[in-house]
Amino acid sequence: MDALSAFAKHKGFTLIELMIVVVIMAVLATAALPLRELMVKREKEQELRVALRQIRSAIDAYKQATDEGRITKKADESGYPPRLEELFMGVPDIKSPDKKVIYFIRRLPRDPMFVELDIAGVTATPAADTWGKRSYESPWDSPKEGDDVYDVYSRSEAIGLNGIPYREW
Repeated sequence: MDALSAFAKHKGFTLIELMIVVVIMAVLATAALPLRELMVKREKEQELRVALRQIRSAIDAYKQATDEGRITKKADESGYPPRLEELFMGVPDIKSPDKKVIYFIRRLPRDPMFVELDIAGVTATPAADTWGKRSYESPWDSPKEGDDVYDVYSRSEAIGLNGIPYREW
């Protein structure tokens, strides 16, 4: 046996070749991380759009039911729900002979931009408390809570991919 045939029996990768492959894979993984973060942010923004649309539609449906006389309203009330919980807990339909309950939304979504430090995956903040609420009496540019819920907004200070802060969506 000559040296060449003995070398051919022990084929494999050298340590340097393995190190080069590992370095190339690390560079590729590092380049993919910002792309992953961008995808996660887009998904959360889509969740925020959907949640805002659902809640705002439910608030409008509540107001319409009040205007139709299906929900009791005092003379000094705006006709908007007094709390977000009214939307999913339901209110009695005063026009219904058997006092059926009107539900405006199945469940109240949480603000996906709301950051909460949780213990073992348990969220302590109720979904209604994750949203900023604007009353009917409140101006659009400085929303404040009041006797009713006219609109909701994200309380996040972050800015969206479109350059608009989430609280202005």
